[in-house]
Amino acid sequence: MANEVWSSRWRALPRSRAYPLIGAVLAFGAPGGLLALHALRDGALPAPAWIAAELAAHAGDYAYVTASTLAVLVWLGWRLGRKDDSLRDGALRDALTGLWNRRYLAQRLEHELSRARRQGVPLALLLVDVDHLKLINDRGGHALGDAALDRVAAALRATCRVADVPARYGGDELAVLVPGTPAASAAALAERIRAAVDGSLGGDHRMSVSIGVAGVPPGARESAPRAEALCAAADRALYEAKAAGRNRVVVAPDAEVDAARSGSPARDGAGGAGRGGAAAR
Repeated sequence: MANEVWSSRWRALPRSRAYPLIGAVLAFGAPGGLLALHALRDGALPAPAWIAAELAAHAGDYAYVTASTLAVLVWLGWRLGRKDDSLRDGALRDALTGLWNRRYLAQRLEHELSRARRQGVPLALLLVDVDHLKLINDRGGHALGDAALDRVAAALRATCRVADVPARYGGDELAVLVPGTPAASAAALAERIRAAVDGSLGGDHRMSVSIGVAGVPPGARESAPRAEALCAAADRALYEAKAAGRNRVVVAPDAEVDAARSGSPARDGAGGAGRGGAAAR
């Protein structure tokens, strides 16, 4: 487990930090190579006594080689790492809102569900839908619709913790993955997001969001649902928020998540309307 944790932390480390560390390790091979060349030149075996004498006789040379190689490789690692981070970040960010995209959300959701199964930690997922976005687009144009999405994205950035994962889920929906937090507690975050968005969008235009919340309770471990089931439960809670009048937060009870995990047909009609019914949006 310890190796898995360290491997996960290493993968999460920005390349602009990881590559210089690799460069620093490689830099210490330079004095070793110089020692080997001098051993070949002198026809000597690189025994400890010979190495100590060699380093004492040419301390300045070895210090220069080590320092210069270290500086060059760390600088190159930083430059390459920044470029790699930029490319990776661009592939995982939504172009309009600047939030994480659905691909990154799916990766993190699988990772956090795996952690919930191993460690029994809770996890919550928020699905955030802009109320009447089609009407906003029809009345104010797509520029106003984009402004509405930007407003929600700004509210997510302002209210979420560093550990949370705000993302563009698709179309008029956004999502927040909330690690280490059960659904009932994540509802407080959802309410802050709802309150931050609710209000005028300029002129006669008003906007609000509806939010569905579903989660994995503490200690679930192997009974934790799959990603599809957790998303389905949050989506059904979102539909309930829409059906109840919008501009509100609805939390799916644990039974809802269990039903989604087992593939129960209960509420399939509601779930389908939540996804496809224009009236629900």
